[in-house]
Amino acid sequence: MSGKEWWRPDRFGRRRPFLEARARILAALRTVFAAENFVEVETPCLQVSPGLEPHIMALATELSEPFGISGRRLFLHTSPEFTMKKLLVAGMPRIYQIARVWRDGERSPLHHPEFTMLEWYRAGQPYETLIADCRALLAATAAAAGVGEFRHGPRRCDPFAAPERLTVAQAFARYCGTDLLATGGDASLLAIEARRLGIHVGEADSWEDLFFRFMLERVEPHLGDDRPLVLCEYPVSMAALSRPCPHDPRVAERFELYVCGVELANAFGELTDPAEQRRRFEADMDLKQRLYGVRYPVDEDFLAALESGLPDSAGIALGLDRLVMLACGADSLDDVLWAPVAGSALGE
Repeated sequence: MSGKEWWRPDRFGRRRPFLEARARILAALRTVFAAENFVEVETPCLQVSPGLEPHIMALATELSEPFGISGRRLFLHTSPEFTMKKLLVAGMPRIYQIARVWRDGERSPLHHPEFTMLEWYRAGQPYETLIADCRALLAATAAAAGVGEFRHGPRRCDPFAAPERLTVAQAFARYCGTDLLATGGDASLLAIEARRLGIHVGEADSWEDLFFRFMLERVEPHLGDDRPLVLCEYPVSMAALSRPCPHDPRVAERFELYVCGVELANAFGELTDPAEQRRRFEADMDLKQRLYGVRYPVDEDFLAALESGLPDSAGIALGLDRLVMLACGADSLDDVLWAPVAGSALGE
């Protein structure tokens, strides 16, 4: 879809069935959450800290004098996570939000600088519970869209099927013949495996750099065909907001949901230790500073909430635009957005 004159009837008309399906899907998702006694919440988009993932860039703004704090820099959040977790501390046990979020420098058929995130949390329940939530939401989405399969290009997936479950270590063994955990975060060991497979190794590549390259080139292309796939138990270093698995401290309570090779959702068994959370935040910002020359402030109010006592919780963020795209068999996110973000300014 061209961002220029997207409102012309001939151009809009091609997308109209997708957008009407989007509206039905949103209504169906709200029905699923209501049946599970979730409360829909709304949190501010402007935050002191936008989210601290090293490779995600935020959009900043500055408040003016009428607010009484002239010159104060705030950010459009990249996820509503920090504020929603404060609501868990406040005593809300089951919450969800359909939130507008922003990420700078992201533009592709699967990325848009402003997009819609569906995020929900369960207090007092293990993160595996979220897998059942995902299954219910996929089925409700398909029913609302009136389809029996999700599509992305030539790939197909049954949204009513029980998800396959695969650990990250199992995926590396299956698709790369590599014992990921045996590399123990040592870049030189993972580089040996990369060269064996013909994966590019840069002189300054870290273990994390190589991990992402393995995932992008050798693992993700195989995930989520025929039925959804839950990729779980990420190495602890790749899960800054989740707690270690009790059975193996090398891996964390994190999973990602894949459909037709598309990463659809990211889930955590939430980390509740404020000292460890601060340490991870600082390590992530050190990495961001080193890679991009950028550092975002830590939300001290969030860490204070953890000190007060975040209950054992499970949380997940799902890309709603991607979900609609898969349900409609659309080619890109642009096809399922009511209007693009400043299309002409994005070079469309």
